[in-house]
Amino acid sequence: MKRMVLKRAEWPNPDEYVVAVASKVTPYGAYVMLPEYGDKEGFIHISEVSSTWVRNIRNHIQENQRIVVRVLKVDSYKEHIDCSLRRVSAEAKKAKNNEWKRSQKAEKLLELIAKDSDMSLEEVYEAIGWPMEDYFGEIYTGLERIADIGISALDEIDADKKLKEKISELAESRIEIPSVEIDGDFTIQVPGSRGVEVIREALTKGLEIGKKDDKSSVEIYTLGAPRYKIRITSPDYKDGEDLLSAIREEVTTLVEKEGGKANFERKD
Repeated sequence: MKRMVLKRAEWPNPDEYVVAVASKVTPYGAYVMLPEYGDKEGFIHISEVSSTWVRNIRNHIQENQRIVVRVLKVDSYKEHIDCSLRRVSAEAKKAKNNEWKRSQKAEKLLELIAKDSDMSLEEVYEAIGWPMEDYFGEIYTGLERIADIGISALDEIDADKKLKEKISELAESRIEIPSVEIDGDFTIQVPGSRGVEVIREALTKGLEIGKKDDKSSVEIYTLGAPRYKIRITSPDYKDGEDLLSAIREEVTTLVEKEGGKANFERKD
């Protein structure tokens, strides 16, 4: 099993989604370990395994299986944690697994810093990991921000300068900035002898709008007249949509001004 990710809190909170690993499955429920919380033990009663009747609990959960559960109740005095499997939606499971993977990637980078700085992993978390989490909401989000704009992303973080430099160097070389791709097809027709020239000028104006956005890239090319492909790659879906809207408006306005027609069709 992969190395587990450190959490600041000693105990999970009720209604929190956590990663769990089944340690023992019985006819009346399953015992699980919560690796994010020092392998503390939790229990899933058979009534919390599935929303349908459970004929055989092992059809739903088996020893050593990693799952996402929802915390129902925490008794730190008795060291007991009640969990539920049936109250985890597909969306919540996907979101938690994504968070888990991102946290693992962030911790791997912090481990490299710890080794290079002759520090323990816990010391690196305290020195720069937790301050980044406080500021960005998630350590990996901070690493993505560094990869995007550089060490200046850490200007508001109270941490040692050398640690900032080390984490920035690693983030810029190892963290891939997420991106979304949006594309669609223009069908453009302009009557008259200047038709081809008008279309070329309109599409050139669209490209110029794209070049003004230093975080996104824009491609426009012919699919064979009168169809033209526009493809936008952007780090953010909303930014990409806003840029697409601006380009569409510019191209359509210029074409219609010359008596032409421009229709756009999204490609999902």
